[in-house]
Amino acid sequence: MTPEQLRDVVRTAVAAAVDRGELAVDVPDDVLVERPKNPEHGDYATNVALRLAKAAGRPPREVAEVLAGELRGHDGIERVDIAGPGFLNLVLAKDALGQIAVRAVTAGEGYGATQELAGQRLNLEFVSANPTGPVHIGGTRWAAVGDALGRLLTAAGAEVTREYYFNDAGAQIDRFARSLQAAAKQQPVPEDGYAGAYIDDIAARIVAEEPDLLDRDDDEQVRVFRSRGVDLMWDEIKTSLAEFGVVFDVYFSERTLHETGALEKAVARLREKGHVYEKDGAVWLRTTDFADDKDRVLVKSDGEPTYFAADCAYYLNKRERGFDKVVIMLGADHTGYVGRYKALVAAMGDDPEVNLEILIGQLVNLLRDGEPVRMSKRAGTVVNLEDLVEAIGADAARYALARTSIDQTIDLDLDLWSRQTNDNPVFYVQYAHARISSVLRNAADLGLALGEAADVDPAQLAHPREGDLLRAIGEFPRVLSSAAELRAPHRVARYLEELAGTYHRFYDNCRVLPRGDEETTPLNTARLWLCAATAGVLRNGLGVLGVSAPERM
Repeated sequence: MTPEQLRDVVRTAVAAAVDRGELAVDVPDDVLVERPKNPEHGDYATNVALRLAKAAGRPPREVAEVLAGELRGHDGIERVDIAGPGFLNLVLAKDALGQIAVRAVTAGEGYGATQELAGQRLNLEFVSANPTGPVHIGGTRWAAVGDALGRLLTAAGAEVTREYYFNDAGAQIDRFARSLQAAAKQQPVPEDGYAGAYIDDIAARIVAEEPDLLDRDDDEQVRVFRSRGVDLMWDEIKTSLAEFGVVFDVYFSERTLHETGALEKAVARLREKGHVYEKDGAVWLRTTDFADDKDRVLVKSDGEPTYFAADCAYYLNKRERGFDKVVIMLGADHTGYVGRYKALVAAMGDDPEVNLEILIGQLVNLLRDGEPVRMSKRAGTVVNLEDLVEAIGADAARYALARTSIDQTIDLDLDLWSRQTNDNPVFYVQYAHARISSVLRNAADLGLALGEAADVDPAQLAHPREGDLLRAIGEFPRVLSSAAELRAPHRVARYLEELAGTYHRFYDNCRVLPRGDEETTPLNTARLWLCAATAGVLRNGLGVLGVSAPERM
């Protein structure tokens, strides 16, 4: 019996007590069932009696006594104890606890998934780095976390579209083009321009494609360097992200907002809502009506639209594509952006608390031998995605970047994450999966197979370490659900590390396969199912993080 099933059992017990008139309360939509900190207190505990006591007008322990009587009659519950002010401690029947392994194996890739967010259409925008250089380490963190979050939300039943906003318009693109031109002419980098080996590489490729380019007039040179440079940089960004395992459903060009009249449409929409005014020859949005610290310019006095106008148009475009909520992942340097974006959403007539969610992430510090790693020949100034993958591998990079809460700065030790030892968290988890895979291969060599679910006796799994492992496996759906709700992929990583440790302790105490001429017993079969269940959860959890589950290491 999984925690989800046990929650339903507890709710049913409340409903039965209400139907018989023993409790006068509303049956709660959900109840809290969790593992107690002290295993001696039982397999699971619930505070439902404390929650219902006030509404019932009775002491919590009286409510607990009523519910305990109902729960003791359930076949899957061996014992119910009342503790403290009214907590219910539940001990499951051995076969009910063991059924967790059977359910995990039979559910396969679907184990852990829920439908809690079913019906929600979410647009998840992340990375969205400017096409003026490789994806830097901050963008790499968002690539790892954003992709994991997309997988989490999908596992919770949401319809998720992963989107990359490609900033291919504006002044930064002009500076990029001028930087390429200067590199091609072997001139100094322009003020506020871009430097690095990648600039030299792209400039050389463009000149090789069009050998007479530097003989043309200046405007034509800049036009070609802008067009081809953006295309080449964009191809490189997409390739490096794809090699990192991150592929987007939509790559949205900012330039299209300017070319299709989307900006004018957004300004017109805001004007109709009564929030636009003109001052000093510019067009303004009165965002101070929506708690912004100052009003924002939409169109400058020279007639050029601002970045903020593009933001308005882009948000409107997403909503018109049918998304219920726009989720945007931004770096720490964009904290001041939140207020104005909420204001534009409100000005559009939407509710920022319903239709918008902005996640702000913190920085990544790379260390080697305890010293900061700052320079990259490729990027010119900072370590980028390809540098990190080259240093520690894609699996370790993704796991390391997703393992810490996004609101915390990461100090990522390249030495630690490149080791093939148990102090490397991703190695520790992957090794657990490889170890189980070895057990299953050895079982096959002995002619042992899982067989049908009906053939396994879950009650055989009575050892304390087996119980620990079963309860850990049973927690996986709740972990995925809470991680999706809290936008916290790091919870999955930490859970996997605990699960791996729990498996290793089980393996050290419980022999799985028969030795020598020993005959196969129902206990061997049950433990084989428990191993297979653990492997499946490790695979599913690593899959959420976009990390492989190797069968050999």
